[in-house]
Amino acid sequence: VQLQASGGGLVQPGRSLRLSCAAPGFSLDAYAIGWFRQAPGKEREFVAAISYSGGITYYSNSVKGRFTISRDNAKNTVYLQMNSLNPEDTAVYYCAQRGTGQPMSSMLSYDYWGQGTQVTVSS
Repeated sequence: VQLQASGGGLVQPGRSLRLSCAAPGFSLDAYAIGWFRQAPGKEREFVAAISYSGGITYYSNSVKGRFTISRDNAKNTVYLQMNSLNPEDTAVYYCAQRGTGQPMSSMLSYDYWGQGTQVTVSS
């Protein structure tokens, strides 16, 4: 499974970005998807996850209320809408796929990972 994360970039504090996670040639609609991030010098951490249907979502405390994970199974894409970005959100963001439909926050629960997309929040 080749997951492709996209949508990163340089953005000013307080602005928004939307990341996308796609898997060309592979259907994601039966699987939970998670977003994780890794800042320089830090361990990779959980950001958000969504069930196969989109009915269950989880967020880390650091992004709750600012980020929204969603999915469009017709487009085979999972999104991470990031609002009110701050410099602490600067990281490489990765999407990952579980082998089941239920979301989890543990990285160990995910089987396939995308290549990551850089998000830099700076004035």
